[in-house]
Amino acid sequence: MFFEIAIIGTTASGKTHLANLLAKNFNAVILSLDSLCVYKEINIASAKPSKEELENFHYFGIDLISVDEHFNVELFIKEYQKAKEFAKLRNLPLIITGGTGFYLKTMMDGLSQKIEEIKTDLSNDEIYSLMCKIDPSFKVEKNDTYRLKKWLSIYEITKEIPSIFLKQTQKEGVLKNIEIYEIVWERNLLRDRIKMRTKKMLEEGLLEEAKKLFSQFHRDTKALNCIGLKECKEYLDGKISFDELENLITTHTAQLAKRQRTFNRKFQSIALNFNEAFEILKQKFTH
Repeated sequence: MFFEIAIIGTTASGKTHLANLLAKNFNAVILSLDSLCVYKEINIASAKPSKEELENFHYFGIDLISVDEHFNVELFIKEYQKAKEFAKLRNLPLIITGGTGFYLKTMMDGLSQKIEEIKTDLSNDEIYSLMCKIDPSFKVEKNDTYRLKKWLSIYEITKEIPSIFLKQTQKEGVLKNIEIYEIVWERNLLRDRIKMRTKKMLEEGLLEEAKKLFSQFHRDTKALNCIGLKECKEYLDGKISFDELENLITTHTAQLAKRQRTFNRKFQSIALNFNEAFEILKQKFTH
């Protein structure tokens, strides 16, 4: 029977494991809600499902583009529509899961009118300063080049305040009335899981993956500045020791988890303890 659910949670909370378990038992389709798993060449740093899992389950949203190509929420929505069509045709449930809550929120709220990006000589700091002065309600990080340039393009082309323009041109979302489940952990336990996952990633060859990526692509490519790879870059440049590498990845991942927890408050979700999540969701899949 076709229906849709979303499973959210912080990094290392067990979302993928739970989705795979449900897929194994109920032949569910999985749409990866992860902005790193879309890249073909990033496997360990993205904590991508294994090759065996990708072959055995109906996965969407993974290995879509190369590291030097640009991916955005509009492309993700197209991937969602492919996954939904696949699931509906086969009368299978669809699980949307991953840590990029922004994609889920946009699918629910809707996209705004697309504006082509303009070329500019302004730095991120200069655009950020202009944005804070003109449009302080537009929330974006100082180092988010893509969204800063998007803001500037809207401002220059439309001559309107971008945050107002985006609200006025927003279309209806493609995802309505979806049940959202959030896997929650006590913070110290999650920190332990993050630490164990960092160690495992290094044992599985994170440094080797980083070396290969830095040799194939420009080191400043946005995708290569994700948590895990940016610390490897510092280690390979001789700036930090191996112990510092492991500690920094763990710390930065824990900081990401905190930001994800904050963002996930935007959703009306049902909190689940990881150890009980499968038994609880199993009831939904069998009714």
